[in-house]
Amino acid sequence: MARFLGAVRGRKGAVTRLGSAPSGINAAAQGWNSGVTVRGFARGDEDEFHIFATGGSNAAVPERYLGTVKLVGDRIAFIQA
Repeated sequence: MARFLGAVRGRKGAVTRLGSAPSGINAAAQGWNSGVTVRGFARGDEDEFHIFATGGSNAAVPERYLGTVKLVGDRIAFIQA
């Protein structure tokens, strides 16, 4: 069973990809000059997702870390950079 599931839908339809605890999962949604990247990985028994703003497919600006999404207690938390 996969630890992570990524899904994307565009003009050519939808696709999904699986990731494991060792591989993690990376996803990007980009325009020409801006976008986001999400990197998911296992930290012990917990899942953690780091979110980055990017300069899009033109790499107009360096990527910038925005924050982390993870389980804290019994709630999903966004921990801002």
